[in-house]
Amino acid sequence: MAPNPHSRPVLIYRWFVFLLAGFYAIYMITTSSYTGPGGPFRYLTIWALILSFFCASRVLAYSERRSDRRWDPITAATAVLNVMVVFLYWRLFFADPASVTRNGELGIWWKEYYLHGLGPLLMWLDAVIINRPFRRYFASAGTLVGVVVAYLTWAELFVQRFNDAPRGTVTSGLPYPFLNSLEFGARLNFYGVNIATALVLLGVFFVIGWTMTRAVGDRA
Repeated sequence: MAPNPHSRPVLIYRWFVFLLAGFYAIYMITTSSYTGPGGPFRYLTIWALILSFFCASRVLAYSERRSDRRWDPITAATAVLNVMVVFLYWRLFFADPASVTRNGELGIWWKEYYLHGLGPLLMWLDAVIINRPFRRYFASAGTLVGVVVAYLTWAELFVQRFNDAPRGTVTSGLPYPFLNSLEFGARLNFYGVNIATALVLLGVFFVIGWTMTRAVGDRA
């Protein structure tokens, strides 16, 4: 049987996720360094965190019957964006820690493990088991590509232009150190491959959503 999104256990879970996401969003915005133009918003991780916080607030409002709008495309897109953040971060970190961190060290453990682990996991559990927003593939895909392209445009046209660090062998200012050692064409190829991968992952989520609906029934 599908979980009732208005039940007390779901409401408690969603309050927990919402408060945790809100704490980390406020913490990152207020304690991060703004010496480089763009501050923490230079990083895709923070974009995913803010979107996760927004989605947590919307599903909570739905559970409390304060809203009947589901925000399915953006919730589905955010689930995939979190996969990208987690996969890319840990793949690059284990290959070369200096490629995604300034000093090659993990940093504050409770912050890093939430941003690149627990936070996305909590969002996926809600999306797959309770909310199941994977209903309109093309609307979700358009939202996902729009968010990613907006971030990449911001990174290439603003962040790179107005920041001097980190420095690479080709350019400087791009938020992730390894990007500064790639020619523009190589960066475009990297971006294109990851967008294509994200669209495939979105399809995987849609299959999982369909399977869940067949197994436990439709969402409420």
